[in-house]
Amino acid sequence: MIDSHCHLDAPEFDPDRAEVVARARAAGVQAQVVPAIDAAGWPKLREVCAASPGLHPAYGLHPMFLDAHRREHLPLLREWLQRERPRAVGECGLDYYVEGLDRDAQSFYFDGQLELAREFDLPLIVHARHAVDAVIAAIRRVGGLRGVVHSYSGSEEQAQQLWKHGFLLGLGGPVTYERAQRLRRIAATMPLEFLLLETDAPDQPDAGIRGQRNEPARLAEVCATIAQLRGVSAQDVAQATSANARRLFGLDAQAPTEQRRD
Repeated sequence: MIDSHCHLDAPEFDPDRAEVVARARAAGVQAQVVPAIDAAGWPKLREVCAASPGLHPAYGLHPMFLDAHRREHLPLLREWLQRERPRAVGECGLDYYVEGLDRDAQSFYFDGQLELAREFDLPLIVHARHAVDAVIAAIRRVGGLRGVVHSYSGSEEQAQQLWKHGFLLGLGGPVTYERAQRLRRIAATMPLEFLLLETDAPDQPDAGIRGQRNEPARLAEVCATIAQLRGVSAQDVAQATSANARRLFGLDAQAPTEQRRD
């Protein structure tokens, strides 16, 4: 399995990060994509990913952390993308759920990151909460993009539009809750070629660890739930979604232990 979205650089993992990675490998999680949230965190994220094979960085500016962002962070991000050659741009996107987040400011940073992703031919890791239509409109406006909308919570119709524009859906802990009926229907019926598994650790724990710190080893629970919903084996889901992640993020392009610093 590949965890397509895991904040392994988060302070919640500072006391036992190596053990968390070891548990993930023991659970069959062979790689994780680790997206950033703000410019101040990029150096630590780089160090975390360099410390263990199979950890792949993405750099970006998360819409929920507007207070930490500055306009000059977009040209700085361009420098990081050019120098570091990460696997993706992100986490970026739009969040219309949290009150008080300036939508114009969110669009400024999101549009800027869409342009950078197109310039560097990198996939995007997109946050879209109560803002899927606006995200689709921005993707369509810029064009020539690909990526994943992580922790997908939109409709089936919106999902179909995203697939047409080259975007996959990331599903994690929320799909394990029986009350998430719409999400579970999408997981059961969507084309497997557009699905990625994720944990969003340390956030979004699955139903088995409700209220606790999430970690990438729990990806096995997400995989098992989706397999059960689809009436197939967990191995089938793991193989297909791992192939999707490798294709989207180019994970076969270099060995896990290689770190680009040129």
